[in-house]
Amino acid sequence: MDEIQSLARGLNVLKLMADMGHGVSVTALADQLGVNKATVSRMLHTLMNHGFVEKASDGRRFQLGPALVRLSRAVIDRLELREVAKPYLKQLVELTGECAHLAIFAQGQALYIDQVESDASLRVNADVGHMAPLHCTALGKVLLAFGKYPIPEKLDKRTSQTCDSTEQLKNELSGIRQKGFAVDNEEYDSGVRCIAVPVFDYKGDVAGAIGISGPAARLKPEKVPDVARQVCRIGKVLTDRLKFSK
Repeated sequence: MDEIQSLARGLNVLKLMADMGHGVSVTALADQLGVNKATVSRMLHTLMNHGFVEKASDGRRFQLGPALVRLSRAVIDRLELREVAKPYLKQLVELTGECAHLAIFAQGQALYIDQVESDASLRVNADVGHMAPLHCTALGKVLLAFGKYPIPEKLDKRTSQTCDSTEQLKNELSGIRQKGFAVDNEEYDSGVRCIAVPVFDYKGDVAGAIGISGPAARLKPEKVPDVARQVCRIGKVLTDRLKFSK
């Protein structure tokens, strides 16, 4: 797919400013990019309007702005969550015998950022980086129930069990908030059942969701309450750990 030239130039400006250090002049950037100073000036002022660039103390040169700090913080927080959560994913596998997953909200979906596989010959795993719908996965429903995220406008029906009614989903999310956990009853993939809980950061905001997935034939409905209690316990311990990670 072709690049958007103006966007690519703006990103190149940010990368050059990072390489060149504090206080970069319009002339220096224009020379590096091979474009005229008027073009660079317009790009810098656009980036300034969005907080990615700011004026240096001398009022003539430019430096990277606070918006980049916020973006960097988001990436760092994601990496920290994955690192902190790893032992708890392993505990879930040991307790339940099923694969354990960690996900966060990203681009209107649940993004799997880590998993630990079980030793079972028949198991359910999801690649790190996999994006899954919010409305029909246990991890996604937890993010919707406890996070400040909008309900998707379109609820695609993945299986015969998938909820495609906004009102029905809202009622389910209310129940999830009361119980403290979510279940995917073969709603995303036929033959797969999942249980997930939220984990909260030191501010009390949803940091992500942690849970397990297994074949529905093994993770039967009558086993769900006991397994859910184990997942809830590990989720709480991880939340307590995250509260002291700052």
